[in-house]
Amino acid sequence: MRKLLLLLAAMAALAGPAQADETVHVGLANSLSDVTLFIADAQGLFAREGITADFVPFSSATQMVAPLGTGDLDVGAGGPSAGLYNAASRQVSMKIVADKGSMPPGYGYFMMLVNKKLVESGKVRSFADFKGLRVGDSSKEGSGDVTLAEALRKGGLKFGDVDPYYMSFPQLAAALQNGALDAALITEPSASAAIAAGSAVLFAPGDVMYPNQQLAVLFYSQHMVQDRAEVAQRFMNAYVRAARIYNDALQGGHLVGPGSDDIVKLLIARTSLKDPALYRTMIPQGINPDGCANTAGLRHDFDFYAGMGWVTAKVDPDSLVDDRFCTQSAKLLGPYKHQ
Repeated sequence: MRKLLLLLAAMAALAGPAQADETVHVGLANSLSDVTLFIADAQGLFAREGITADFVPFSSATQMVAPLGTGDLDVGAGGPSAGLYNAASRQVSMKIVADKGSMPPGYGYFMMLVNKKLVESGKVRSFADFKGLRVGDSSKEGSGDVTLAEALRKGGLKFGDVDPYYMSFPQLAAALQNGALDAALITEPSASAAIAAGSAVLFAPGDVMYPNQQLAVLFYSQHMVQDRAEVAQRFMNAYVRAARIYNDALQGGHLVGPGSDDIVKLLIARTSLKDPALYRTMIPQGINPDGCANTAGLRHDFDFYAGMGWVTAKVDPDSLVDDRFCTQSAKLLGPYKHQ
């Protein structure tokens, strides 16, 4: 026994000290589409990869651009925008590395709500009736503006045919309720809350206005990509595993499948919506179970920003996408099969 203990001690000495977890600083706004990050953290998937995720709160993805550029943030979670591409032209380096919220068929979680009185009176029956309306959005020169433009195009209108107002999703819901806005683009859970309050009605889900739009993404800082590539890959492995757990919980366009009870409890704990029943009925976001973002959709949105004159320098939008990490994770985990 003594010889065995000595042998084990020698082996431990050769192995050296236990490797400490790598800390990864992650910027997020505690929105519903952060669910994949929440799952990876709560279910120990980051820990399994030797990573401690330090979640840093921000009010918007725009505020994450500077710390991502300096490397103070390793990962950011939010919507792409014209500002992202302008920052890239100023050598503020970051990469789009994964899907965080998209709208495949049945998962149009970014919705156009219209003041209930306008619909009941017959004043607004189609997008052709939006001309001159006060329409709320959360992201000036961002992905929400592209959604709005695509919706208006269905009614033969242009982006400039409405009067846009920008504020947070809870503020948009309140503005619909008090009549300050005629319509608004709102994601869940604020959309369901506004509908439940009786002030607005669902006019069109996002997958009808702009199918498969890439509304939210995961960013890596250049420091994460270049200097911590091995950690970046481990982070992505955990993220894609969590994306598959999330997809398993989706059934028939709602969060009611296997494992959904745990995910609802997690969302109640980490977001502002505390009503479990709403999570069951609301339209959830889509997330690619292989992790990768919709590059063609991102390019389409960039073309809109550039056409509006919002991107002020020549930028190749594809140069901001780095899908090697999600591709490797999907290869590691194998083909996804819905449970």
